[in-house]
Amino acid sequence: MTVTKQVIMLLLSILLVACDGPDIGSDADKATAERRVFNWKMVTTWPPGFPVFQEGAEEFARRVGVMSNGRLNIRVYAGGELVPPLQVFDAVSQGTIEMGHGSPYYWAGKVPEAQFFSSVPFGMTAKGMNAWLYYGGGLELWREVYAPFNVVPFPMGNTGMQMGGWFNKKINSLDDIKGLRMRIPGLGGKVLKRAGGNPVLMAGSEIYTALERGTIDATEWVAPFHDQRLGLNRAAKFYYYPGWHEPGTMFELIINSNKWNELPADLKQIVETTATAISQTIYSQMEYNNQIALQAIREDSRIELLQFPEDVLRELRALTAVTLDEEAEANPAFKRVYEAYRNFREDYTEWTRLSEDVYQDILRSE
Repeated sequence: MTVTKQVIMLLLSILLVACDGPDIGSDADKATAERRVFNWKMVTTWPPGFPVFQEGAEEFARRVGVMSNGRLNIRVYAGGELVPPLQVFDAVSQGTIEMGHGSPYYWAGKVPEAQFFSSVPFGMTAKGMNAWLYYGGGLELWREVYAPFNVVPFPMGNTGMQMGGWFNKKINSLDDIKGLRMRIPGLGGKVLKRAGGNPVLMAGSEIYTALERGTIDATEWVAPFHDQRLGLNRAAKFYYYPGWHEPGTMFELIINSNKWNELPADLKQIVETTATAISQTIYSQMEYNNQIALQAIREDSRIELLQFPEDVLRELRALTAVTLDEEAEANPAFKRVYEAYRNFREDYTEWTRLSEDVYQDILRSE
């Protein structure tokens, strides 16, 4: 055999071994990815030190850092510290920031159908939202909606049932809403306007002063715990329930899709599992804090705790249906999500009616 033939045979042998043997390059890439350290930023829509919500985002970052053994480090910035609160979605979408935390209805001007993944008037409570998102196809639909914006969403928190708001006059009928200047955002604001009210948009930091000085006649915020922290119990006398406009507001963790795809599988799992855990933590904290704060409000002789009259709620619900149908007619994407949400809600409502509603009625009758 000539030298040339020997060289050719040797090269062929090496090639065959390479083809049949283990994928060395793939293993090497995997090992490199497992050693890589990621340093990310998260921006939120919440004020610095905001109880439960901002604290939840910071706890998420802490847990991810511990469980990843320092391979994914997340530095959290409150609203306004790095980007304005309502620009969180844009910053993550553009990739200037890796992660964000807020609520989907903050981006209603850009993605109107996102509101269904947050909260809609007379919609589902936190339990129904969890069932729809995790097992009813809601999360898959949510990710389809956000995909064109280069964003991957994850549920991460819920306010639970909110309150109807603080008013400087009693609401005895729908006529009392006509001309009412109320701070109320999103679809709830659109329903209020259809009822003859004047919805006002303003930052949380401005609400107390506006209500105290009479710039607005009423405001919704969250529920007893956060309402008390904001001092709204000192600015108005009448505290109404239930929060028909936000029966269970979902929060979201959003991640730039390109950055998400860079993470190895184990870090992705850590992020997703931690987001689910923090979601439950935030909701549980809200339920715990609100029942304590409500007792203090009940004991305050200056405050009247009132339920909206049934006919007012009935009329607001009818106006909500008209509002949602109108929005769906004008926007096919909104209609698609609305139909999926509504179909699930109908089945879920029947289940809760026969189970928890009946049980709670029994407890109330004692």
